[in-house]
Amino acid sequence: MSKTRVAVNGYGVVGKRIADAIDLQDDMKLVGIAKAHLDLNALLAFKKGYRLFISDPKKKPEEIGIEVSGSLEDLLDDADIVVDCTPDGVGEKNKPSYEKAGIKAIWQGGEDHDVSDFSFNAFANYDAALGRNYTRVVSCNTTGLTRILYLLDNSFGIDKARITLIRRAADPNDIKAGPINAIIPDIEIPSHHGPDIQTILHHLNITTMAVKVPTTLMHVHAINLKFRNKISSENIIDVLNNSSRIRFLDTKLGIKSTAQIFELGRDIGRSRNDMWENNIWKDSIGIHDDEAYLFQAIHQECVIVPENIDAIRAMMEIEKDAKISIQMTNKSLGIGNKAIYGIDEFDNET
Repeated sequence: MSKTRVAVNGYGVVGKRIADAIDLQDDMKLVGIAKAHLDLNALLAFKKGYRLFISDPKKKPEEIGIEVSGSLEDLLDDADIVVDCTPDGVGEKNKPSYEKAGIKAIWQGGEDHDVSDFSFNAFANYDAALGRNYTRVVSCNTTGLTRILYLLDNSFGIDKARITLIRRAADPNDIKAGPINAIIPDIEIPSHHGPDIQTILHHLNITTMAVKVPTTLMHVHAINLKFRNKISSENIIDVLNNSSRIRFLDTKLGIKSTAQIFELGRDIGRSRNDMWENNIWKDSIGIHDDEAYLFQAIHQECVIVPENIDAIRAMMEIEKDAKISIQMTNKSLGIGNKAIYGIDEFDNET
C-alpha cells in the first residue's frame, strides 16, 4: 500500500512539529515543506533531509548552503494533501493555490471556520472528516477544551460549562509580542473560544472568559461544569484516566506550575519538551454545590499536532476508525494513556 504524500506549507512553531510528526508515520510520506524565505528553520529542515520549496516567487533564496527543490506550486503537484501552517490570516489566501492544484488541505485554528466550513477534533468528530477535501484543526485552547468537554459530556451530559482561560502572552521564541508586563482581560464575553468550541460541539452550553498574562510556557484553564445528573470527583477521574491524550499531575509531587510541567517534558525526554496531552491537576478536581471544578494546562506549541495527523488519516480515508488512528498517532509520538506523574504507559484505550 502506497503512503499518502503530505506537504507542509509553513515551517515555524507549528509547521516544524507537524512535519516531524508526519515523518514518524508509517502510512504517510513528507514530500517537502514550503517557506516564504530561507532562514535557520529552513537550514535545520534541510539538515534533517526534508525537501525545501520557496512559497513566495518574489523572494530570492538566500545563499545559506541549502538546496531549494522548487516553488510551492511544484510541491503541491507532488502531494495528495497539504497542511497549511502559515501565519494567521495567510492560510486563507493560500486556498486558491490548493484548489488549483486539486489537492486536499488542512488549516490551523488561526484561520476562521469559514475557510473549510468544518472544524476538527479527533475525539469528537473524526467520522465527519472522512473523505473531506478541506478541514480546519482548531486552536490549541479549543483543542484542549474540546477533548475534555467531549469526554465528560459524552459520559455524563454537561448542562453548562463556564471556563476562564489564562493565556500565555507569546510563544517562547517570539520577541515581537512579549512577554508583556501587564495582565490584559479580553473584554468581549464570551471570548472567541466558546463559539469556536461550538463549531465542533454544536449543542454545548458554554461561556468563556480570557485573560492574557506575561508568560510564554503554557495556557491554563479554570473549568467549572454543571452536569445533568449528580456525579463525583471519582467519576470524572475514571473517565479521564481511561482516555488518551490526558495526563494527570499531582501537586504533592511538586508539579504546581506550568514551569514544572515544562520541566517534566524535558525529564521524560520529549522532543522540544512537547506535552501533547491535556495536563490536568488531579487534585484540583472537586465537586462543590453539585458543580465540578478543575484546572488544566495546555502546551500551546504542540497540542494540535496529534489532531493534524488524525485529520490527514480521516480526510485521506487511510483509517476509517477514529480509535485506531488515535492509537497509531499516540504510539508514534510516544503519548502514554495512563501517563501519571511523568511515567509513560502506552496502551490502546481511546
